[in-house]
Amino acid sequence: MPVIQPVPAVAAAAEIGIVHLGLGAFHRAHQAVYLQRHHNRHGEGPWGLCSANLRSNRTLVEQLCEQQCRYSVAEYRDREQVTLREITVLREALYAGDGGAELEQLLQRMADPQTRIVTLTVTEKGYCLSPATGQLRLQDPGVIHDLAHPQAPRTAPGIVLEALRRRFQAGIPAFTVLCCDNMPDNGQRTRQAVMGLAVKGSELALWIGQHVAFPGCMVDRIVPAMDAQAFSDLQQLGCQDPAAVVCESFSQWVIEDHFPQGRPDWELDGVQMVADVRPFETMKLRMLNGSHSLLAYIGLLAGHETVFEAISDPDLLLFIQRYMAQEAAPTLDMPAQIDVTSYGRDLCARFANDSLQHRLRQIAMDGSQKLPQRWLQGAQALLEAGRDVDCIALGVAAWIHYCTRPLPGREAHVVDDPLSATFADLAGSLDGAQRVDAFLDLEQVFPLALSARPAFRDAVQRAYSAIEQAGMAAQLKTFAAHN
Repeated sequence: MPVIQPVPAVAAAAEIGIVHLGLGAFHRAHQAVYLQRHHNRHGEGPWGLCSANLRSNRTLVEQLCEQQCRYSVAEYRDREQVTLREITVLREALYAGDGGAELEQLLQRMADPQTRIVTLTVTEKGYCLSPATGQLRLQDPGVIHDLAHPQAPRTAPGIVLEALRRRFQAGIPAFTVLCCDNMPDNGQRTRQAVMGLAVKGSELALWIGQHVAFPGCMVDRIVPAMDAQAFSDLQQLGCQDPAAVVCESFSQWVIEDHFPQGRPDWELDGVQMVADVRPFETMKLRMLNGSHSLLAYIGLLAGHETVFEAISDPDLLLFIQRYMAQEAAPTLDMPAQIDVTSYGRDLCARFANDSLQHRLRQIAMDGSQKLPQRWLQGAQALLEAGRDVDCIALGVAAWIHYCTRPLPGREAHVVDDPLSATFADLAGSLDGAQRVDAFLDLEQVFPLALSARPAFRDAVQRAYSAIEQAGMAAQLKTFAAHN
């Protein structure tokens, strides 16, 4: 039986000072845990939490409300060491996916003077930005709606803008907007999304530009999606909580320290408060997230289902180590005290945590939104420095294969991506080298400065052809032989 370390929570009441958009597993296992640590130290205070789901999973909100917003987090160091935490800092759970009165309740909470911070985990696609350019996607149905009906918004940036408008008109100071999603310059990109919906030159836009802080941050904790196996494991621990979440024991949060209306003293709970988060953000995106995406697409083509299975493949482990050392680390500019080599070794150890069962298909979702910041920006830097991009090229080729072909020995799968219809059109009309060229011409994904480079296109074409001719396992052995 695993050794369980229970961590009870302080249950004192707290005023709601933080509103979070995106009540998913990651938020409940990361930001809420840090806030619970703060709450355990201070008890009653101004930093209670309200969290809202904007689209899916009304059931989760109902479960949390039935439990007075209490839930459990199981942190796995390995299968034999588990910390079970009780979370009570969540004071209110809302569902705003259907608009109407429920959306109004969320907007009122965000416009309340007690709310001083709004945080977000709505995934990369939730900001309605082009991954390649960072500009607002004006043809996005949600953006079109919010531009036409700004006081009844559907998108996360639209909800933030409407809440800020209400505060501006009421003379209430602006809250700070803290993006906790995996995007480069995520604070600045969130600002671009919100300002892109505001009327240019309006008093509101000028007020936001002058008074609203958008600090960047880097978040790191592996949190698999909850499935039947995860709930079964929890029951073995004696936890019957339908709103519980599982995660690894490792956790990191690095935040730019710019909060004009105040913040919790997070630094006492392990948060790194810094002047510039960008080096940490880039390291995590290219080392952890970039490796995760490689494991997902290459691992699935090699017949694996979970991160643990993929990293346990000796050839794939060598490939990931080569990517980190030769194609990720050289693009980083880290503070002197950060040992990137040790960080990479620690990542491989974290990937090998067999207690999490992190499914590769979960990581493979929304690839069109993830590849630019995880691989493509690094690839461009490598090519400009005269270096090879063979690992990234194989990843891109594997992604194209995943988006257009059944996995080896299996039936066709559903590609969960905002551009899935485009992928289906390309798969139906083109094949081989023409298909690869068409994918590389997708401006929504590939920056022209990269896709126009013959060295990049040729590398992806070679990798795609190698997969088609010999299969992924053989290609990994080729890499291993030259490691």
